[in-house]
Amino acid sequence: MSESESEQRTGEQAAKRTGQLEACQRCEREQGLVGKYDIWLCRQCFREIARGMGFRKYS
Repeated sequence: MSESESEQRTGEQAAKRTGQLEACQRCEREQGLVGKYDIWLCRQCFREIARGMGFRKYS
């Protein structure tokens, strides 16, 4: 099995395990996605750029 085949298989297994078919638009991470409003960013990337997108944090 070549390296690309094993990477593809790993991605398929992750999709089966988490049920995620999408990946983060910035870092390609498949877990912890913010999919509301079709943002499709992982939560870490979302926290980094949320203010620039117009989101505000209320305490």
